[in-house]
Amino acid sequence: MKILLPIAVAALVAATALVAATAAVAHEDHGKPRFGGVVAEAGHYQAELVAGSDTLTIHVSEHGTPLPTAGGSARLTLLAGGTKTEVTLVPAGNNRFEAKGSFDIKGAKVVAALNVPGKPPKTLRFTLDDTPARH
Repeated sequence: MKILLPIAVAALVAATALVAATAAVAHEDHGKPRFGGVVAEAGHYQAELVAGSDTLTIHVSEHGTPLPTAGGSARLTLLAGGTKTEVTLVPAGNNRFEAKGSFDIKGAKVVAALNVPGKPPKTLRFTLDDTPARH
């Protein structure tokens, strides 16, 4: 018994350190763009808006885990150059919403209303720079 207690304590300490290290690495990537876009957060949601002049895509995740968007909906309000444009995005793959068209995104402020199945609706805000994303 005297030998087992130190081994159990050492194993517990090692497991705790491993979990802390894994969480630290996951937290390092938290909030960083993975697809070349702009990241916003609302509660546990993270969304990355990749904006081009002809395609708008939002990648949705929760704590880094992709959230399925099938059956969900998304709506963007683009405010650019004194113009307000409403855009409806449709589910487009595992964790994406997408819209195709012609968009004035240079320096736009964007408000996204997301409805992901099984999750509460979220509103996120993005600010785009003056350079469109490249696809």
